[in-house]
Order: sequence, then C-alpha cells, then structure tokens
Amino acid sequence: MAPPFSNYHHLITASKIKRPHLIKALAAVILCSVFYLIGFYQNARGSIPLPSPVLAQTQKSAVACVIPVAANITLDFEPHHRPADPPPSAAAVPELPPCDPSYSEYTPCEDARRSLAFERARLIYRERHCPASGEERLRCRVPAPHGYRVPFRWPESRELAWYANVPHKELTVEKGRQNWVHYEGDRFRFPGGGTMFPRGADAYIDEIGKLINLKDGSIRTAIDTGCGVASFGAYLLSRNVLTVSFAPRDSHEAQVQFALERGVPALIGIIASIRLPYPSRAFDIAHCSRCLIPWGEYDGQYLLEVDRLLRPGGYWILSGPPINWEGHYRGWNRTMQDLKAEQDRVEGVARSICWKKLVQKNDIAIWQKPTNHVHCRATRRVFRQPGFCTSQNPDQAWYTKLETCITPLPEVSDIKETAGGSLPKWPERLAAIPPRIRNGSLEGITAEKFNENTELWQKRVGYYKRVDQQLAQTGRYRNLLDMNAYLGGFAAALVRDPVWVMNVVPVESRVDTLGVIYERGLIGTYQNWCEAMSTYPRTYDFIHADSIFSLYKSK
Repeated sequence: MAPPFSNYHHLITASKIKRPHLIKALAAVILCSVFYLIGFYQNARGSIPLPSPVLAQTQKSAVACVIPVAANITLDFEPHHRPADPPPSAAAVPELPPCDPSYSEYTPCEDARRSLAFERARLIYRERHCPASGEERLRCRVPAPHGYRVPFRWPESRELAWYANVPHKELTVEKGRQNWVHYEGDRFRFPGGGTMFPRGADAYIDEIGKLINLKDGSIRTAIDTGCGVASFGAYLLSRNVLTVSFAPRDSHEAQVQFALERGVPALIGIIASIRLPYPSRAFDIAHCSRCLIPWGEYDGQYLLEVDRLLRPGGYWILSGPPINWEGHYRGWNRTMQDLKAEQDRVEGVARSICWKKLVQKNDIAIWQKPTNHVHCRATRRVFRQPGFCTSQNPDQAWYTKLETCITPLPEVSDIKETAGGSLPKWPERLAAIPPRIRNGSLEGITAEKFNENTELWQKRVGYYKRVDQQLAQTGRYRNLLDMNAYLGGFAAALVRDPVWVMNVVPVESRVDTLGVIYERGLIGTYQNWCEAMSTYPRTYDFIHADSIFSLYKSK
C-alpha cells in the first residue's frame, strides 16, 4: 500500500502544471477585451478610416500595429469600370397604353368612315385608302375584345371559333340557311356551306374534281374572289391546294376575320380599279362562287385581271349567276333575258382573251387560259379589242391601275411550249429551280443561289425551333407571316408543319421575287410596310422579319 502522503504530493504537482495555462488564457481574454473596446471606440467615431499612404510602422510583437489614418475619407464601393449611361432620350422606354375598346378591329386602310369620302362607282370606296402620312398615328396598343381566348388549334379550328374573338352574329342570321356559320353558345360552328354549295364545300369540291384533276399535283395555288368565310379554301387544304381568299370589308361583317380565326389564308381586298397585290402567272385556279363581281362589265377589265393572275394553262371556275340561270332565275329575282345577256357578255369576254370553255355542268362552268399566246396574237385580226398591254410591268401590282388589255405571256419558240417555262407537279415544284430563275429573268439570282438559300433556311428554321420550342410544337402556331420573304425559304422549311405562311415581298425590294414564291407552290402578297396591312388585328400567331429594318432604314 502506498504511503498516505503520496496523494497529496500528486495533487500539488498537478496544480503547478495547470497554473501557466490559466494565466495564458486569462491574458488572452484581457487582450481580446482591450481590442474590442478599441474597435468599438473607432467605429463610434463615424466612418471607417482608409489606410494612409504613409508606410505603417509595425511592432514585432503580435499584439497590435499602429496605422496613421485620414479620418475625413470614406470608403467608396461604387464600380469604376462600366460603360457610360445612355442619353436620357435613348434610355427612355415609351409607355404605350391600350387603345379604346372601339379599336379592337381597327383596319386603318379599310376604315369604313374614311371610305365614305371616295367614289362609289365600281365600289372604289372599298379599296385601300390609308391615312395620309402623319394624319392618323396611334400611340396605343390595339386591344383584344372582351373575353378573348386562344383560338382552337388546327384542324379543329376549321369548324370552330370562339364567339368572344369575333363577336358578330350577323352572318348567322343572313346566311344561316346557306350553312356559312352557326352560333352555338360560346362559339361559332362552320358547317362548310356556301351560297352555291349549301351541302358543304367538301361535296362542292368533289364535283369540281370530276371536271378537272385536283389530285395529281398540277394544281397547287388558288385564289378565291369574294370568299365569304373561306370554306372553299379551308377544304381545298386537305387536297394540298393552298388558297388566297379575299373579300371586302363590307355589309357581310367580319367574313375575312372569320376565315383568319379558322386558320385559313385570307386578306381584305376587292377588284375595283386597281390590280390585286399579286404577280402575274401566280395561280393555278381562280374561283368565284356567287361573288357578285360584274365580270362582263367595264370592257371586261375584271376578267382581264384574272387572266393576268392565272398561270398559263390555269383554270377559271364560276358558279352562281349567271351560270345555270335557266334553273335559278326565279330564286335570283331576275329575268331570264337579263341573266342570259349577262352570260353572253361573260362568254364574249372569255373568247376575246383566248380562253377555252372546257365544261359547264349544272351550276359550275370552267374556262382554261392558253399555255402561250402564239394563237391568241394571230386572232387579233378578228378580236381587235382587247389588244396586248405594252406599257406596264406585268408583275407590278401596288396601287397599279387596271388596264383594258391582255397581259402578254413570255415568248415561246414552239406553239406547244408553255410560256415562261413549265412547272413540276407538287410537291416536287417546291425545291425545283423556279422558271423565273432558270430563265435568268431575276437579276443576280442564280440556281446555285436558290439552292444555297433553301439549305440556309432549313438550318435556320431548325435553330428557331430549338430556341422557340412552341414553333416546334405541332399545332401551337397556325397563321404565320414573313415580312421580307425573298425566295420563300422560311416558308419552304415549314411546309411539312400544319402551318401556312403569308410571304410578303416589300415593294421597296431591289428584286421582285414574289413570282418565284408562287412558282414554288407557296403564297404571298406585296406590301409597303410604311402602311398598314389589309388584315385584322390578331391575324398572325408568329411574325418573322429578316433584314426588314435595314430595308426601311432612314425611311
């Protein structure tokens, strides 16, 4: 057993060992308290001092250092490497409030009040009449009507539209028996009917298909004059025929607006005293179903305009007055003599411009334009009027006055040759070199440049779809606008999508390429972008602009 004093000795030894550690800890606490008080005192003086340029004298001990300071200088935390602020005028973002709700269907170049100041003869007052420069310039955003909803997706939109988007019931009453449009609760339903095809556009087109071939791809582009709600164009789409439908903004309230809401190509327009805004040789067929255009009047100027627009070998289809007047004169409230005289005038104009009447069956009559003008020029010895136009560019069609003359087709070396060059059938014509390029009639545009442009837009549209996934989403967009289409490459790259593109060639373009776009089997129009377009607000789901601002620089 250990001696009793051994525990006591152990206790004393341990306490001697711990005492130096306790002293060090106590010293650290005291030093920390001193430095805390010094720091508190310095902060209480106001601002945090900056170091003086004088070299600080540092003591060798680790306790503290003395730094001379300038007490009246404060720290600056502002960045010193940044671009200069823009001038106030450039930096300001204009506030554009919504317009009054009365502007929800604002179409400044087809304004009903402005049109009253123009001549009523030949319905000139319903043509484009834009505000004078600076006369009317909105500084507000055109509002949607109350309750507006995202339109139905195609193909459902062909039959349905929301009432809130086009709040007009007039046609449901006026054309109800003809099955143009029916009102059902919160929506409109379009049965596909028309004045001359109450059984529906599908059955009507089938009847036409028995008279000319609509299935082999030889017919791709069409124009429907006086289109109503565009059911003819809507149902031609299922046959790979792309139709431009037009009608004036008149007593049939909102007919073009209905067409656009359905997802069908349409523009506000009328044949009166100026050319329609399309190039020559653009359409494979032209159609009029009781469009009430006086084709035999004014020395046949309206049929001459259709002749300008038709491709060599193209068809003009007419149904309604005066066709089959023998069976309809009572319902049309006209005399047999009056209707027979009208048909005689139409037939006479058609013969004078060298059209051949192919067929008349029941309510439908079809004429065909010649493939060249070799024989037609020879017949001028018999038909001295109308002669061939000599003064105007056949493609010029922006406020260009109608003429009483035949638009000449390009020269041919053989009577069997198609003037201007033959077109491949659809869909091959989309990628084939268009005749206008193949013949060298467009300055600076070669077959090689055309192919390069087509490939470029395939890549660009692929990139667009990666950036805007809604463009890649099937059915999200339907109505598209290309503000500066050039050769139609953007539209061509989207041809497999359930969309249509209105290809615009600005009238200021150095080279007029709209004829090429039609030769590819696409559609479009001329437009001066310093003026409003002949369409309603909210027409397009997607607007594409390539090089448009540089084209209008300094204008």
